[in-house]
Amino acid sequence: MPAPDVRAAGAVVTRKGGDVLLVHRPRYDDWSFPKGKLDPDEHVTTAAVREVAEETGLDIRLGPALDTQRYDTGRGRMKSVNYWVGRVQGDDDVSGYRVNDEIDAVEWVPWAEAAERLTYDYDRETLAQARPLRRRTRAIVVLRHGHARSRTAFKGDDRRRPLLLSGESEAQRLVPVLAAFDATEIHSSSSVRCVATVTPYVHTTGWPLRSYDELSEEGLSVPVVASLVANLLEVDAGAVVCTHRPVLPAVFEALGMDEEKLEPAEMLVVHHRKGAVVAADRVRV
Repeated sequence: MPAPDVRAAGAVVTRKGGDVLLVHRPRYDDWSFPKGKLDPDEHVTTAAVREVAEETGLDIRLGPALDTQRYDTGRGRMKSVNYWVGRVQGDDDVSGYRVNDEIDAVEWVPWAEAAERLTYDYDRETLAQARPLRRRTRAIVVLRHGHARSRTAFKGDDRRRPLLLSGESEAQRLVPVLAAFDATEIHSSSSVRCVATVTPYVHTTGWPLRSYDELSEEGLSVPVVASLVANLLEVDAGAVVCTHRPVLPAVFEALGMDEEKLEPAEMLVVHHRKGAVVAADRVRV
């Protein structure tokens, strides 16, 4: 049986004006995008943000996902690298980066020059895929609540049905993933299982939680959902909308998208720019 792939993650980080961020590795004498291996049990989105910070000193948030690279490491293993378009949070100056044995140069390179500077063909392919997605977007994370107690096992008002222990664990694992997509507005069904799914993120970040009966199964209001989504498409902020499987069709209809059947704790990250959806990626914790 072949060994499992080495897992890694990174980002094609861009900035206004068309520059792209590249790093030089002295061990291999190559120019590439910032990336690195996942830590044990680390989510790929978290790894992408962490690796860019470690290799460049810059804090990023993730935009649309790019195709996964897969190639032979030359040491009898295959390597899979997940990539996203990335945008810097705050100052993008890399002149003060302290070089080291792993990364001895970090540079913003004009887009036209980047393809020539990159060492590997697969990186040039990733760069070409990122080009039409390089403009800054915002994300609306459409999230189905985590695993909850079954309806038959819970006696009482279904709106108070709690998460299982597995659902509570999912809620904790969601924290860095939602942060990776810069979700600063948190909107949730008022049902306990939805509120509990986003509460760890609220407590960690301090961003306020807004809960709505109209996002619950019992109180669903299609006009309220449509108004909320329309507003989120206009604001200059990332957001998460946590709700239930029967409510998801109304959310996707408001986004002008086909329905997606999400599993518990699964999300569709919808990237938009100037009110128009430009990409959407499924993400599981």
